[in-house]
Amino acid sequence: MDKNSNAAALYRGSCLCGAIHYEARAEIKAASHCHCSMCRKAHGAAFGSYGSVPVGSFAFIRGAELLKRRESSPGVTRTFCPECGSPLTWHSEHGDAAAWMSFSLGTLDTPFVPAKALRSIHAGSAPAWYAAGEARKD
Repeated sequence: MDKNSNAAALYRGSCLCGAIHYEARAEIKAASHCHCSMCRKAHGAAFGSYGSVPVGSFAFIRGAELLKRRESSPGVTRTFCPECGSPLTWHSEHGDAAAWMSFSLGTLDTPFVPAKALRSIHAGSAPAWYAAGEARKD
């Protein structure tokens, strides 16, 4: 993405402590809840919620030099803030996925209302204590 572009960002996000900020200048595609063990551990939750935009439309606009990167599996890199631990992105170098940058929907600072319900992927890996689609309302 051209950082000098005058186009307004469609979406902005940041980590918990505010040290790292990003912009996504495209509609979010493939929004999902991933139940694989790597996403669960990266997020410390039953799943990680991600949305994807073309790689060229995503940019870190503040704190990029602070980012920590970890290869979670061959050719798959995750980024996170070293100060607060917020998981920020997931990117694969393999096949069609290489054209997309996936980012944690929970880090968005601007509203995102998906056109349809987020799908669950790797649901077979969901922990036994999580019943997909069920939430207790207190």
